[in-house]
Amino acid sequence: MSGAMEDIGSRIDAGRRPVASASFAGIGQRRRDGATLLGLGGGLGLLIIAMALGGSLAAYVDFPAFLMVVGGTLAVTTISFTMPDMLRLPRILGAALTHRTPTGNQAARRLVALAETARRMGLLALEESLPALKRDRFLVKAIALVVDNTPADEIERALRVELAATMARHRAAADILRRGGEVAPAMGLIGTLVGLVQMLSNLSNPSSIGPAMAVAILATLYGAVLANMVLLPLAAKLERNNHAEALVHNLTIIAAGSIARQDNPRRLEVTLNSVLSPRDRINYFD
Repeated sequence: MSGAMEDIGSRIDAGRRPVASASFAGIGQRRRDGATLLGLGGGLGLLIIAMALGGSLAAYVDFPAFLMVVGGTLAVTTISFTMPDMLRLPRILGAALTHRTPTGNQAARRLVALAETARRMGLLALEESLPALKRDRFLVKAIALVVDNTPADEIERALRVELAATMARHRAAADILRRGGEVAPAMGLIGTLVGLVQMLSNLSNPSSIGPAMAVAILATLYGAVLANMVLLPLAAKLERNNHAEALVHNLTIIAAGSIARQDNPRRLEVTLNSVLSPRDRINYFD
């Protein structure tokens, strides 16, 4: 019996028409995304290899320069935001690094499958899907509101308020990284100036010129690497994920209202396709 249920769930997840029970295994689960880790690791790895081929890696290590650039960037960035924003950043960033949002095509197929199940077996049949959807809290809330017979306009209003709050939190995370990307080169320049002051004030002592010059040069290097190879690309990735997540959530809002009104799933498919780009449009019933 469980094998049959899993087979039905896989059909729904693949976007094919369900035939019996409402098993939704796989719907709403996040999938791994290694692109960010691959790009970040590859870029830094190539930089390290180039350094090693040109000489000793130890020549590129300077703790005072690192402290001024990394610590200074973190401190100055914190000035522009609140502590709750800063404390939320690691969790949001971790999700962006390891998971990818479903595409509009995938989300639309799943939502039409849910709508057809509700049409065939009633709204209460969707309640069985809630455990399988636990990783997608927005979709869980939408389905729960539908199952509770909440009017369609109230569902859409409540979900749009939550969508706005979620996007505001995610934009704050991207803004933190982008602000850090703006600050890091400036901190590198400050480190360079500190190194130059140290060097010029000790010209009579040749042994102090080398360490001061290292701070001056490496601070600029650290600032450029931190901004252009780490912070700004991650900010762009978060912004891209935010746009993709907003699209999926908007599709969910449309579908929840349609299911609550007990519209024909074919009509929902047409509505969702009007929102999706041509390459993501679905042909669920064809």
